[in-house]
Amino acid sequence: EIYRCDWSSDVCSSDLNTSLATAAGLPAGAAGGLLTDRAQHVTGHGNIWAAGDCTEAFHRLLRRPVFLPLGTHANKQGRVAGVNIAGGYATFPGVIGTATTRFGETYVARTGLSEDEAASAGLRVESATTTTAVTTGYMPGAVAMMVKLLADAASGQLLGGQILGASPLAAKRIDSVALAVWSAMTAEDLLGADLSYSPPVSPVWDPVQTAARVLASRLER
Repeated sequence: EIYRCDWSSDVCSSDLNTSLATAAGLPAGAAGGLLTDRAQHVTGHGNIWAAGDCTEAFHRLLRRPVFLPLGTHANKQGRVAGVNIAGGYATFPGVIGTATTRFGETYVARTGLSEDEAASAGLRVESATTTTAVTTGYMPGAVAMMVKLLADAASGQLLGGQILGASPLAAKRIDSVALAVWSAMTAEDLLGADLSYSPPVSPVWDPVQTAARVLASRLER
């Protein structure tokens, strides 16, 4: 799926084609994806299910459906639909936009909202960007990585993060940020979390927690 979406204006261009479904009367969202409930029933149609890249998913931070076609979402939605079709009960809890990729030797990852997306949603945020080593500095391959975190300026709740680095150890750390955002943790919560340490894989202060420490201090001002 090749796509480009602007969540602030609900403009989305892609090879998404739900015209047959919408012509049959199934509801679609602003981006053109089919609308479903948490059980993956098409909204208003209890005997029709949809999952994956033809649907829009509930964004847990924006609190509305967005078109965010990723394989991780499609697989989880497919499982939910299958369980329900077979007579069981399962729900899909939503998305926050966690993704990672590689360009040459550079790994890039993101989760939650960017500053622009937060601003478009009317949220006032504080952010912090830090550069640290991906492992303990004296270890071979201790390349630099950048972490950016942002949080709600009033509550300190984490709203998103981005990571950039020349190692898969850098990009995979987005999962720590994603879980913190998913669980509505604050920067202070993440700062105190019990993350692992071993010189070949992390400094004593995990890079994500270093960023959380800087962000927490800014939120205190």
